[in-house]
Amino acid sequence: MKRHQQILAGILIVQIVLGVITFWPRSGSAGAAQPVFPDLDVADITTLTITDDQGAHIVLRRSGENWSLAEAGDYPAKANTITPILDKFTQLDTATLVARTDSSHKALQVADDNYVRRIDIGMKDGATHTLYLGSSPRYTATHFRVAGQTETYLTAALSSWELNTAATSWVDTSYRTLDTATVTEVTLQNANGAFKLVKSGEEWTLADLTDDEVIAPGKTTDIVNKAARITLQRPLGLEEEASYGLDEPAAVVTLKTEDGSIYTLRVGAKFDGSNYAVKASESPYYVAVTEYNVKTLIENDRAAFLQEPTPTPTPTPQP
Repeated sequence: MKRHQQILAGILIVQIVLGVITFWPRSGSAGAAQPVFPDLDVADITTLTITDDQGAHIVLRRSGENWSLAEAGDYPAKANTITPILDKFTQLDTATLVARTDSSHKALQVADDNYVRRIDIGMKDGATHTLYLGSSPRYTATHFRVAGQTETYLTAALSSWELNTAATSWVDTSYRTLDTATVTEVTLQNANGAFKLVKSGEEWTLADLTDDEVIAPGKTTDIVNKAARITLQRPLGLEEEASYGLDEPAAVVTLKTEDGSIYTLRVGAKFDGSNYAVKASESPYYVAVTEYNVKTLIENDRAAFLQEPTPTPTPTPQP
């Protein structure tokens, strides 16, 4: 029995040693570290496709000095966010070799079918460089592999969190930013009716407020702010689709400003979980916004703009 235990212990030690040999970071092949993309010219990159471990993806496309979301009607993207990422591709090198074998790819999450991020870098000449970003043994280091190669390396130049598939990582999320100080009138139409808000001094009130009603300033101001400032969750594109529900909108808001300009906002249906489709008149793009942005626009009735009546105290019975 003791002999059997010694043999098992020996096998375990060998497995540990092999694991250390396989995955312990070490210097690359003989000679100085080499860039993994030696001929990559950032100026020649035309597309960047990012796919995450859940299958979600985003496609960024260059046009001159500008970038856009290719699958959302070329909605403008932030070049100053994308360009630094492109520069980091040129910083990837062979300095820290982690593994040389195909069998290590899944464990390090850099396999063709098991990765944290897949990055497809499209070039002007039609070529594509594919890069897999994998697990992070520590906060400042990430395993990576170039498609078609067996070697896996470690880098501090690039991490998977910098390459998110959410549109909010790459675009200006301010879809509408009207100056509320210039707005003079707001009309909300939803299933509960039509409500016109006008300014009374520095406060917003119902245009047809009756003598026995008391306005709730915080609630009217909230509607104005929600209609004047829209934060997108993701752009949808330039074409209206039936699933957006905008042919029979859940809410329509019209804003008038001091200079006579009129801005409308149509709120459609909840079409992908918790997001709603909306369309502002001053933008050619349809976008998705969170429920928080439009809930009051859809649900408010007249009572929602008013203070609740103070209940009349019940007289205490006298003995």
